[in-house]
Amino acid sequence: MTDYLSDEAVKAIAANRNRPFFMYLAYNAPHNPLQATRADYEALGHIEDHALRVYAAMIRALDRGIGNVLAALREHGLEDNTLVIFSSDNGGAHYIGLPGLNDPYRGWKMTFFEGVLHSPFFVKWPARIPAGTLSTAATSHIDVFATVADAAGAALPTDRAIDGVSLLPWAMGVADGEPHEALFWRSGHYQVVQAGGWKLQRNGRMQQPWLYDLNEDPTEQANLVEIRPDKLAELAALLDRQEGELGPPGWPSIVEAVIPVDRTLADPPVPGEAYVYWPN
Repeated sequence: MTDYLSDEAVKAIAANRNRPFFMYLAYNAPHNPLQATRADYEALGHIEDHALRVYAAMIRALDRGIGNVLAALREHGLEDNTLVIFSSDNGGAHYIGLPGLNDPYRGWKMTFFEGVLHSPFFVKWPARIPAGTLSTAATSHIDVFATVADAAGAALPTDRAIDGVSLLPWAMGVADGEPHEALFWRSGHYQVVQAGGWKLQRNGRMQQPWLYDLNEDPTEQANLVEIRPDKLAELAALLDRQEGELGPPGWPSIVEAVIPVDRTLADPPVPGEAYVYWPN
C-alpha cells in the first residue's frame, strides 16, 4: 500500500506540474496490520524480532516513498516553490505489541500522554524557509490549514472561528514566543490542555487528573496535582472555558476502552498500573 500511494503521488505531481496543486498524502504505514514486502523485510536481516523487523520494513518503504515524492518535485522544477509538511497523527499504538516505540515518552495512541502528542512536524519550502531552522514552539495539526492558506496567499474564512494560526513566521525564524495561549485535545470526556509548558489531563471516568510541568518533566513522571493546586485550578479553568465554547460531542462514543499507559497490549497487566478510559 505504501508503494502504491507513493507511485500515485508521483503521477499526480507529473499531471499537475504546470498549475498550483494541493496534495494530501496520507500514508497508512506503519499502522496495523503490519505488512511489508519481502524485499524490505530481507533488507533488515540484522533485526531478530519478527514483528519489529516487519515494522521497520514498513518504515523503510515509507522513507523510500517520501524520497520518491520529493524527487518528483525536483524533477519537474517544483522543489523550491512547493511547501511540504510531514507529520504524524499520533505516536505508536500499544496494540502493535512493540515496547519502546515512543521512548522516552510515556503513553500510547488513544491516550494523551507525550508519547502520543509529541509527534514529528517537519516543514520544507526552500524558496522561503531557511534550511535547518528549528522552532521549539508548541504547535498542532489545527495550524496546517492556516499555514497552507498563508503560503498560498488565500484569506481565511471570516464566518467561523479559526483555531489554527499560520506557522510560517516561526518556520522562517522571524517569530518568537508561542503561537497559542493554550492547545487542547478532547476525546469525549477525556480532555487535555497544554499551556505555558504545563499540561493537565482529566478523564471523566477517573477522579485523579494528571498535571505535569513539561519544562522540567517532559516524560511525565511526576504528577503534581497535590503539589501545585494553583496550576491545577488555572489549567482546569482553561479547559472549562474551551468546553463551554465547544459544547458536547456531536455524536456518542461507540466504544470506551481501558488503555494502559506504560505497557503494550502483548504484556500482562501490572497491579496498580496507570491507565485511561478512552471513548471513541
